[in-house]
Amino acid sequence: MTDTPDFSDMTLDELRIALAPDIAASAIFDGWNETALMNAAEMAGADPDVAKLAFKGGAMEMIEAWITSVDQAMEKEWPAERLAELKIRERIRTLVAFRLEAVADVDEAVRRAMTIMAMPQNAAKAFRLGWRSADIMWRLSGDTATDYNHYTKRAILAGIYSATLAVFVNDDSEGKAKTYEFLDRRIEGVMKFEKVKAQFLNKDRELPSLTRFLGRLRYPSR
Repeated sequence: MTDTPDFSDMTLDELRIALAPDIAASAIFDGWNETALMNAAEMAGADPDVAKLAFKGGAMEMIEAWITSVDQAMEKEWPAERLAELKIRERIRTLVAFRLEAVADVDEAVRRAMTIMAMPQNAAKAFRLGWRSADIMWRLSGDTATDYNHYTKRAILAGIYSATLAVFVNDDSEGKAKTYEFLDRRIEGVMKFEKVKAQFLNKDRELPSLTRFLGRLRYPSR
């Protein structure tokens, strides 16, 4: 039997993460609003006034806490040492699949969350959240890139995950089969791109000097 968490002993940050899954469950019916928050607090046995204080930032704060709870569950279920047994494409596929499975029963909450995140006033935070999740996935997968690859890998994965979620919320196929087919095609495309890029950037290949090239643009030969 699982012990009931002591919400009175939690910090506001901890309370946000603890309540987030229940808020998502309520958001299926009520949306990401105070009604969902109060229902979640009642279900969990948390003080409603403290819950309001924890989420005074509104819907985006609730959604951020939910995404964080999925990030943390993913890190716990698939630590780097466990993923190391898989090939790189399998690592990424496994992590994205875990995130999809984690929200499979609340896909209407995902749909509502995506609508809110797409609003102009929320776009910057939505981008940061997507980037953060992509960064966690790459780090768990063993990525240690510090050059421009660090940024391109995360931008590409964030795009893949976002596009896959868009398919996911509209997928009525058995076991979300169409979603996973879509995900596999996107990952395959990225793997091919990475292979071509690696060949182009092979260290043994003579590449023109960027500094010399820019110099010629400024001081052309006569």
